[in-house]
Amino acid sequence: MQRRSFLKKASLGAVAGTATVAAPVFAQDAPTLNWRLASSFPKVLDTLFGASEQFAKQISDMSGGKFNIRTFPAGEIVPPLAVLDAVQKNTIEMGHSPAYYYFGKDPILCFDTAVPFGLNARQMNGWMYDGDGMKLMRDVFKAYDVVNFPMGNTGCQMGGWFRNEIKTVADLKGLKFRTAGFAGEVLSRLGVVPQQLAAGDIYPALEKGTLDAVEFVGPYDDQKFGFAKVAKHYYYPGWWEGGAQVSLYVNAGEYQKLPESYKAMIDVASRSTNVTLLARYDNRNAAALKNLIGQGAVLHQFPRPVLEASWDAATLVYAEMSAKDPKFKAVHDNYMGYRDAQVPWFRVAEGSYDGFVSSMLQKKK
Repeated sequence: MQRRSFLKKASLGAVAGTATVAAPVFAQDAPTLNWRLASSFPKVLDTLFGASEQFAKQISDMSGGKFNIRTFPAGEIVPPLAVLDAVQKNTIEMGHSPAYYYFGKDPILCFDTAVPFGLNARQMNGWMYDGDGMKLMRDVFKAYDVVNFPMGNTGCQMGGWFRNEIKTVADLKGLKFRTAGFAGEVLSRLGVVPQQLAAGDIYPALEKGTLDAVEFVGPYDDQKFGFAKVAKHYYYPGWWEGGAQVSLYVNAGEYQKLPESYKAMIDVASRSTNVTLLARYDNRNAAALKNLIGQGAVLHQFPRPVLEASWDAATLVYAEMSAKDPKFKAVHDNYMGYRDAQVPWFRVAEGSYDGFVSSMLQKKK
């Protein structure tokens, strides 16, 4: 009995000793870092800017306060459309921004966010995490001295707010429309005059009449901006953003200096934030849409001829860019091949289920 008692105490002592030793060893090995993260989004967007805040808090918690990341909203230390540049130059160590803001640098970057008639949010996660997406986009961002991580998705976005109804393709001609990335290139083929503006500049431009239409994300964010006050026609779907991913950018040189434990924290926290941001939009958009309609917003689906003309224009743009750039073609073909393989499965299960439930809810009204 005494021997067993001794062994039990010795085992407990060893465990306690291990716990006592392990914590200081980690604390000694882990450097104290103070990094900066610039967002492309203003504080008013508690969804998108809030994603950066959540990520920074998780990193601090996991590192025991050793790895500290201070977050800055759009324009505070870096212009909202220059976040990628700032990370590349190591002006800041991290940034949070959609890659399609940098279409002018290289259209390939847009595949890291969304392209017309591309992947929805779940398909994007599949392509990035379990398909070829992460490898392909890591190769693209390597040229910018950046290591990228998916860190949020808005889900399928709305088509935007228009002063006047869009009944035919002809109604798009001459329309000054705020949109970003590939969407502008495609819409310009239909006569639209695309304008890329940061989030904080959109409402004043619409209010002053500098713009005829705007799109941002969806009901929850749009309600905050008050777009319904100046343009009541609210269109869907945002065919250029079937599932818009926002990414974390880390300066490659600084990333390589990190201990493996900190690299793992970035991976885990970015994945957690990726899930949370989509959940927030899914949770909040439904009530926000109902509120907007109550405030006078008029909901419209884009007419089928407009959608088909947009599809044809997108297909033409992809073909032209693929012919000019083999690197673009390689990413495009992989991405669209993934979409083409996934859509039939989603139609069989998700599409049929959603369609039936929706039809039954309509019967109840």
